[in-house]
Amino acid sequence: MRRYLVGGIAILVSIVVFIVPFIFIVLTALKTRKDASVRGFTLPVEWHLWDNVMEVISTRNYMLVTAFINSTLLTVGSVVLLVVFGAMVGFVLQRRPSRWTSIISFFVLMGLIVPPAVVPTIWVLQGIGLFKTLHGMILIEVAYGLSFSILLFRAFVASIPRELDEAAIIDGAGPLRVFFLIILPLLRPVVVTVAVVQSVTIFNDFTNPLYYLPGKDNVTVQLTLYNFQSQFSTQYNLLFMNILLITIPPLIAYVFFNRQIVAGLTAGAVKG
Repeated sequence: MRRYLVGGIAILVSIVVFIVPFIFIVLTALKTRKDASVRGFTLPVEWHLWDNVMEVISTRNYMLVTAFINSTLLTVGSVVLLVVFGAMVGFVLQRRPSRWTSIISFFVLMGLIVPPAVVPTIWVLQGIGLFKTLHGMILIEVAYGLSFSILLFRAFVASIPRELDEAAIIDGAGPLRVFFLIILPLLRPVVVTVAVVQSVTIFNDFTNPLYYLPGKDNVTVQLTLYNFQSQFSTQYNLLFMNILLITIPPLIAYVFFNRQIVAGLTAGAVKG
């Protein structure tokens, strides 16, 4: 009974923390501006689903469409580099230990501990001509997420027998062929984990694009929330509809890849 009681309490807490706010977002997004301004947890007096969706999409010359394109390019480019670089570094640290391994591992951990320095980073981006560009923003996201990716890949590489590497080398395979043809296909669970987790993190990132990617041409989905807020008034129905629209892609990703995420995290932790 104690086990079922604890499980029931956990489910209730999850409902309160996650489900109730999401229901409030949906209800507010379907209301009129006057009805939403009350900010009550009630059913809409008038249902304005399609009207609110079209108004959110068409606001400021379809800025939301541009934002989705920019966020997609940013997310895909960053995740590809994170998977490739994270897998390579994790493989080298695990399979090729040297006197530099401990130093490199220290810097990898520092990447998780030390907070980012915004102003010096902006100076560096301005110096190399990448400030206010998607290319520079991709490098920022890769730098912030690389330490986490390396740790996951390194833990999972430890579960792969070294005999596979040795057999491939005996057959004449070079380091790149060993990695891309032998090791990388075996890293599929952790690749999915890194890809989904980092995709959701980068797609939902608000502060980094705000600092490093100013300008309406480079706007990302999270920054479109400013379209319906001003100093004196806020259109809560359109604001929450915007939130609902930009929440759908990460939600779908977690629903479809939930098992792969858990498998990648637990397999790397247990076998490593």
